[in-house]
Amino acid sequence: MNHICDEEELHSARIKAALSAMPSDGKIAEMGARFKTISEPSRLKILLALSVGELCVDHIVEAVGGNQSAVSHQLKTLKDNKIVKCRREGKKVLYSVSDGHIMMMIELAKEHLNCNE
Repeated sequence: MNHICDEEELHSARIKAALSAMPSDGKIAEMGARFKTISEPSRLKILLALSVGELCVDHIVEAVGGNQSAVSHQLKTLKDNKIVKCRREGKKVLYSVSDGHIMMMIELAKEHLNCNE
């Protein structure tokens, strides 16, 4: 009988731990939106280009290919999702990553590409 009680306690403890690790539904939705935003290949390329530091649209276009209009559209999406920020310097607008955690996730994903596990 003790064995059943121990299993029930363990089961209950695991459920309690899982529930305490679970963010609110709003936070989960926010996480999902960020993953969705960075998972689009052209936006991911832009973020990889920005990993070296601030770039203007012309430099980003050169680094990722495509055209200025498409890159500007993707930058707007990234900015709307608070993943990149921009600042004006004279006539140029310089873009940079505003959320370093996003870049940590991307770097981890890059490392995982070489993982043979």
